[in-house]
Amino acid sequence: MGCPSGLEPPAAAAAAADPRAFVQQDRATGLSLELLVRGARCAGCLRKIETGVSALPSVSNARLNLTTGRLSVTWQDDRIDPRTIVQRVIDLGYQAQPFDPSKAQAVIDQEGRHLLICMAVAAFAAMNIMMFSVPIWSAHFNGEMEEGTRTMFHWISACIALPTAAYAGMPFFKSAWNALKKGRANMDVPISLGVLLASSLSVVETVRGGEHAYFDAVAMLLFFLLIGRYLDHALRQKARQAARDLLALQAVTASRLEPDGTAISVAVSEIRPGDHVIILPGDRIPVDGTILEGVSEADFSLLTGETAPVALGQGQKVRAGALNLSGRLVLGASARSDDSFLAEIARLVEMGEQSKSIYVRWADKAAKLYVPVVHAAAFLTAVTWLLLGAEPRVAILNACAVLIITCPCALGLAVPAVQVVASGRLFKRGILLKSGDALERLAEIDFIAFDKTGVLTLGQPRLRGQEAIPEGALVQAALLARASRHPLARAIARAAGPGPAIENAREVPGCGVEAQIDGLRARLGRASWVGVDEAQSE
Repeated sequence: MGCPSGLEPPAAAAAAADPRAFVQQDRATGLSLELLVRGARCAGCLRKIETGVSALPSVSNARLNLTTGRLSVTWQDDRIDPRTIVQRVIDLGYQAQPFDPSKAQAVIDQEGRHLLICMAVAAFAAMNIMMFSVPIWSAHFNGEMEEGTRTMFHWISACIALPTAAYAGMPFFKSAWNALKKGRANMDVPISLGVLLASSLSVVETVRGGEHAYFDAVAMLLFFLLIGRYLDHALRQKARQAARDLLALQAVTASRLEPDGTAISVAVSEIRPGDHVIILPGDRIPVDGTILEGVSEADFSLLTGETAPVALGQGQKVRAGALNLSGRLVLGASARSDDSFLAEIARLVEMGEQSKSIYVRWADKAAKLYVPVVHAAAFLTAVTWLLLGAEPRVAILNACAVLIITCPCALGLAVPAVQVVASGRLFKRGILLKSGDALERLAEIDFIAFDKTGVLTLGQPRLRGQEAIPEGALVQAALLARASRHPLARAIARAAGPGPAIENAREVPGCGVEAQIDGLRARLGRASWVGVDEAQSE
C-alpha cells in the first residue's frame, strides 16, 4: 500500500530514493517500511543506525538486521515522510534503498566476491614482499647487504605494497570515508589510518635510505583483516540460509479461483484476503485461510512438530506451510503470504539472529567508546615519545602500533557472528531461538517441562515390528504406499526400501489408497476401511 500524504521532507531529503510506494500499513503497528542498508558491518554501525532513525519524530521502532541488511522502521502516523528516513540513513554514512530480497542477495554475492578478490590480492602481495623482506632481515644481523641493495629491495616492495594497499584496503577506506564525510567515525577509521600511516612512513624510510620499512606489515595486516571480514560475511550467509530454507517451503505459485469459475495460476504474493485458492493433493497451503470446500488430510509437522495427519473439512482454519495429502480443497485466504504463520516463523528466526545478548550490548558500548579513546591513546603515545626525546618517525611508528593492535574487531564482529551462527544451527536442528539472551539463560536452567502434545519427535513416523511382517506383505504394501503422500504410507515405503509404485492407484481422503494387484483389489489405510475389525487390529 502506498504511503498516505504527509509532511513534505526537508530539502536535503530530495537526494534520497523515494520509498513511498514500499510503505505498508497495518492496524496493529501502523505504517512500516523496510530498507536495504549497505555498509553496516559491526555492532557500532547497528547502534548508530537504530538510534539515529529512532530519534525521528513519530518513529516507534527501528530494527536493523546485520545479517540481511534489512532495516525495519515503524511509525504511527503520517507526520514523517518516508524519504526522510532514507535520508537519515544516508546522513549517517550508509547507503539505503527500498528492500528487495533479490537485489539484497545480489548485493551480498557481489560483496562476497569483492572481499575474496581483495583477500587474494593481499595474500599474493604479502608472499612476494616477503621474498625481499627476508634477505633484508637476515642481512641486518650479519651486515652483508649494502645500503643500495637494501634500498632497491625496499622500492621493489613499495611497488608491490602500495597498489595492493590501494585496492585491497578499499573495503576499509570506503567505509571510513563514508563515515568521515558525515562527521562521524567507525571502526574502519583507525584501521585505514594505521594502514596509511604505515605505508607513508615506509615510503619516507625508503627515500632516506633507512634500514626499516614496513611494506610487508601493510600487506599482511590487510590480508588478516580481510580474512576476518570475509569469514564474517560467510558466517552470516550460512545463518541467513536457515530463514531462506524455511521460506522455500512456502508455495511460489497458487491456483486462484476467479468469480467466473476459472482457475488461473498466480504468484503467491498476489493472493489477497478474500481470494479463493484451489489446493490439490501434494500441494503446500500457500497462505493462511479457511477451508470452504472439500475434505482431506494435511501434514502439519512443519508447523507443530506433530507427525499424525490432521483431518480437514469445511470451516476449518489452516496455516501456510501445511502439506495437503489426499483431497482437493478450496481455501478462502485470510492473510497475505508475507503475513502468514510460516513467514512469521521466518521473522522469528531473523529476530533471534539480531536480538542483543548481554555480550552484544557490551560490544555496543565498546564500539561507542572505541574511536575517541583509541585515537586519544595514539596521540598521547606520539606525544610521550617526543617528550622522551625520540625522533618523530619513532613517535609516529608507535602511534601506528596503538591504532592497529587495539582494533576491537573480535568484540564488534565475532560476538554477533557467533550469535547468528548459533541461532541458524539451532534452527536447522528444529529449535527456534527467539531472543539473543536465550542461550545465556539456558545455562541457568535446571528443569524443563514439556506439554502433552507429543511434539518431541523426529518429525517422521517409523514402522515398528517390521520383523513380524511377512516379506511379501511388506513388498505389496510398499507398492501402494509409494503412490501416497501420507506420512504413514511414507514410513512403510522407507521401511521397504526403494522400488516401484503401483499404477492407477486411487487415494481416498481419510481412508487410504487402493489399486488392482494381480487382478485383485488391494487396500492400504484405515483398519475399518481395509476390512479389519477393531479387535483384530489391536
